[in-house]
Amino acid sequence: MINYLNAIIFGIVQGITEFVPISSSGHLEILHHFIKLPIENDLAFDVVLHFATFLAVVWFFRKDICRLLQSWLKSFAGQADQFSRLSWLIILATVPAGLAGFYFDDFIESTLHSTEIVITMLIIVGILFIIIEKVSQKTQELKNLNWSKALLIGLAQALALIPGTSRSGITIIAGLAVGLKRQLAVRFSFLLSVPIILAASIKKVPQVVGTNLAIDELIILIIAFITSFVSGFFAIKFLLNFTREHSLNIFAYYRFILAAVIIIVFLIK
Repeated sequence: MINYLNAIIFGIVQGITEFVPISSSGHLEILHHFIKLPIENDLAFDVVLHFATFLAVVWFFRKDICRLLQSWLKSFAGQADQFSRLSWLIILATVPAGLAGFYFDDFIESTLHSTEIVITMLIIVGILFIIIEKVSQKTQELKNLNWSKALLIGLAQALALIPGTSRSGITIIAGLAVGLKRQLAVRFSFLLSVPIILAASIKKVPQVVGTNLAIDELIILIIAFITSFVSGFFAIKFLLNFTREHSLNIFAYYRFILAAVIIIVFLIK
């Protein structure tokens, strides 16, 4: 029973931190330190959690995604509109992270995956949140995005491969930096997450195909999947509503506190 409870905790944490800009890697660093799940294939567990958050964002934005896909297909017939333009900008913004993940994922995993890096990026991105919130105009609509601004957000997303950065955090910062309204920067960040989370999951599938799971392991994966999906869905809803009236500085302060906790847990002997 305790293993099922732990699976729920992992699923909730993954679902929330995938979308709320507080770093999933920082939280999972702590969870893995204190909680050990009886899962022999950690990669399979990782794929399941990421696929759950992919489905959460797809379900939440299902109407937007359908409209974007329809307009994108129509653009090949010369029927361009604001949605086809936005779909092409999302594709463009996905390229940097896609290339970085394809060529440098193994290098980053083996070289930059350390507690010190996580702490450093938690602090740096937190500082960026406070600075950008202060200096950004936050007046632009999504229709004002052009290819250079979308590419800048895409380049920022590539930095999220560095543990502790937070994919949503760094892309929201970039969105604010190019002048987007806060809620629209969050919305674009979520839409931008769809292809990259899917690609990351697909990339790891060949490594877990054929994995033999015991019944207890399968139940744990199912529980983690469901809780990750549900918590991810509500995390998206929460952040979109929160950013209507509030700045993102609270997440910067949370990141500083999390960095301090990790320092105490891992670095102070």
